[in-house]
Amino acid sequence: MELFEAISKRASVRKLKPVEVPEGDLERILDAGRRAPSGRNTQPVDFIVIRDPETIQGLAKAQSCIADVSLVIALVADPEKSEFWLEDIAAATENMLLAMTALGYGSVWIEGTLLRAESDHKKLLGVPENLRLMVALPVGAPVESPQQAEKRPLRDVVHWERYGNRR
Repeated sequence: MELFEAISKRASVRKLKPVEVPEGDLERILDAGRRAPSGRNTQPVDFIVIRDPETIQGLAKAQSCIADVSLVIALVADPEKSEFWLEDIAAATENMLLAMTALGYGSVWIEGTLLRAESDHKKLLGVPENLRLMVALPVGAPVESPQQAEKRPLRDVVHWERYGNRR
């Protein structure tokens, strides 16, 4: 799938089923995250690949759809490495979601519900206290054909030269 098709098809998929993710696909997804830009190229983001069913069930306390997959990728950032760590982890996350879409997998960006019990999830994954466990990406096969949520028309979000100037 080419880039612009992946962008137009990328959707949050919460109804997933387990799927075997070949090592080659997993490496491409992880490499997409690694190649995301980072402020001053500090690269403060690391990835945890989780396949252990018990660990996945523990993470499912953050969001139930995690329980339905056999692979989760967690993203961890080091705030001491960069003042832009939050933007950096967001860029890596979106790159990985686009890669998953291009490869035919479904996923959803899980953050808020993960953060409500961040310390518990950090213990589960062995993440040091000084790091932030910000995102979990369950990887699976969509149960239904995912549709991207309705987006505002381009003409409504673009301003020319100054805010409020429309064509």
